[in-house]
Formats: sequence, structure tokens, C-alpha cells
Amino acid sequence: MTFAPQIKIPATYMRGGTSKGVFFNLNDLPEECQIAGKARDEMLLRIIGSPDPYGKQTDGMGGATSSTSKTVILSKSKETDHDVDYLFGQVSIDKPFVDWSGNCGNLTAAVGSFAISNGLVDADKIPDNGVATVKIWQANIKKTIVAKVPMTDGKVQETGDFELDGVTFPAAEVQVQFINPVDPSEAMFPTGNLIDTLEVPGIGSFEVTMINAGIPTIFMSAEDIGYSGVELQTDINSDEKALQMFETIRAHGAIKMGLINSIEEAATRQHTPKVAFLAKPKQYISSSGKEINADDIDLNVRALSMGLLHHAMMGTAAVAIGTAAAIPGTLVNSAAGGGALASVRFGHPSGTLKVGAVAKQQDGEWSVEKVIMSRSARVLMEGSVRIPADAF
Repeated sequence: MTFAPQIKIPATYMRGGTSKGVFFNLNDLPEECQIAGKARDEMLLRIIGSPDPYGKQTDGMGGATSSTSKTVILSKSKETDHDVDYLFGQVSIDKPFVDWSGNCGNLTAAVGSFAISNGLVDADKIPDNGVATVKIWQANIKKTIVAKVPMTDGKVQETGDFELDGVTFPAAEVQVQFINPVDPSEAMFPTGNLIDTLEVPGIGSFEVTMINAGIPTIFMSAEDIGYSGVELQTDINSDEKALQMFETIRAHGAIKMGLINSIEEAATRQHTPKVAFLAKPKQYISSSGKEINADDIDLNVRALSMGLLHHAMMGTAAVAIGTAAAIPGTLVNSAAGGGALASVRFGHPSGTLKVGAVAKQQDGEWSVEKVIMSRSARVLMEGSVRIPADAF
């Protein structure tokens, strides 16, 4: 019996923020995978090692978590005044499904570095020393992101002393700016309300803030669902009943936000919306054993991604946190103490993160000009990935 040989596809394995993913230059993909569709999805699934009924992704590049089952496709930008087009694919671990509905804020930190190193940014825009400004078009959500990438002797500087909770080793700081994460033509609050009552059959009725900034997110009080807000992954992810509760809340929230039309559709939209629960500042021990003092944070936030509690915080959810915190009357703002907040530092399972937002109200409507946070990124491996030629 004859079997198809393996083929090589140029790729770079990168960490961005608290996530890892396989990065591709669009032009390096097999021709039939350079356009969106079945072939591309099948290629990415095989590269990552999904679907895997064992949940380990042993036969692929995935790391068996939502933070490490990710892919990025980059190309020279077709948009005016932008350098690179950034397309993100969240690969399901146990299902034959790639979710293209949202962005990955963490991997965004690596986009500028990859773009510079792979010739996707014009040479005259890159200083030999200093900071390169890379203007990114986020193709999934049609938004502009600006990455400030440090340069040393004409090369991307990846090492440094910037520490990011959730990442073991220090690296160079990359500032990421999410510009106008909500278009004026879009509703930041899909229902028109800062706080809604979400009815979830069989579970209960909850006050929620539902916002579309960075990524569609449903915020709720930790106390309302029986939590303290300082839980770690093991407290949630080992509890199947709790996970089912969160998924049911997410599905009903998605309907109320207008993202889906039926509960059944939620299974085909795993990446969005996110569910996060909040609490006022409280001391706790992070997953690394670091003590987080209540006086050092403005609030605690825990968020779920792809059905499990995230080990730190998704970058896009941090955009939603920063935006909602800047708007008086939201649950996030109230948990952080209320009033006009230009930035907040929140506690998450791995430590803390600071995010700032520039928000304003005009004619009763809120808008946000930009959200800013610092991350880091590093190339872990580069060369080629291999998959069977008949995988797509």
C-alpha cells in the first residue's frame, strides 16, 4: 500500500505574550492553502495535531491548551497606510474546527517581530537601533493595531529585562496599541446597556456587562456564581459541572449579544465570546507561588477561553477589561472602585497586568480611541513543519 509522503512548509514557532503559535508567511503556504477554505483549515489542523480525542496534540505542534493551539498567517498589507495583514486561527483541540471569529491579543505582540524579520515591513521604516513602529491590519476583526518593536543593530531585539506574569523568563518589552477597537458604526455595548440581566435557563439570572472591544466579552460578578475571584486553573478546570455552567452562560450571552441565533451555534464559535468573572481586590497566591497583595491591584479578573479557565489573561480580553474599566457604570468599573479610570492593574491566575484605555463619551455614546498594554515576544524555533501531503 502506498502512502503520501510528507511535505515541508516554512514556519516559525513563536511565543507572543502568554501564548504560543505557529506563524506563516502567506506566500510560503501551498497554493491551495493561500486562500480561505477547507484546504487551509485541514492543513492547519494537521500541523497543530487536531482533532485529538486524547486531548494532547501529541502528533502536532499544539500544546493541548487554548493558549498553545494557535496559528497565524501574515502577508504584506493590502490596506492603505498599514505594513502587514494579520490573520489568526484558533485551532480546536478535540474538534475538526478552526475558529476565525476573533483576534489573539497575546500573539499580536509577535506579529511585528515576525513581519520585520521576514521582510514584510519596508526597510526604510526600520531603524538600526531604537524602536520600529509596525502598523498591523487585524484581518479577523478589521481593526488597526500598532506594535512598537525594539531594534538593535538592525535586528529585532528579543532579549531584555521586561517581566510578564504568566511567562517564565524576561524578554524585551513590546508595546501594543489597539487603535479604535470599536468602530463608531458598531455598538460597543450590543444591547445598548452598560449592565444587562442575563437569563440562563436551569442556572439562574445574572447581572452582566457585555462589551465588544478587543473581543466580545461577557463580564459577571464572581460572587453571583459562587466564586471569590481569586481562583486558579485547578479550581475551575477540574470541575466539569462548573465548565458546563460557564459554557451555557456563554451560549446564552452570545445570543443576547447578537453573535449567534441559536444555542447550537455556540459549538461552532468557540473562540468568541469570552466569559470573565470579577471581584474587588483580594490577596491571593498566584499559580507560580507569587503573593499578590490586594493593595497592588484594582480588581481581580478570571476569564475562560475555549471552554477552560485561562492560565493568565487573553490579550484581547485585557482590551475589553481596560475599555470597560474606563467607562463608569460597567461591572468592571465598579469592581475597580468606580469613577474615571485611565488604567487598571488587575489580578489573574498567573499574576497581574496593567492595561490603559482612552475612552470618551459624546452625545450619550461611549467610544474608545485606543487601548495600550505591554507584552513580549520571542522566536522559539524556525524552519519548516511537516505534514502528510494528503492532509488537505
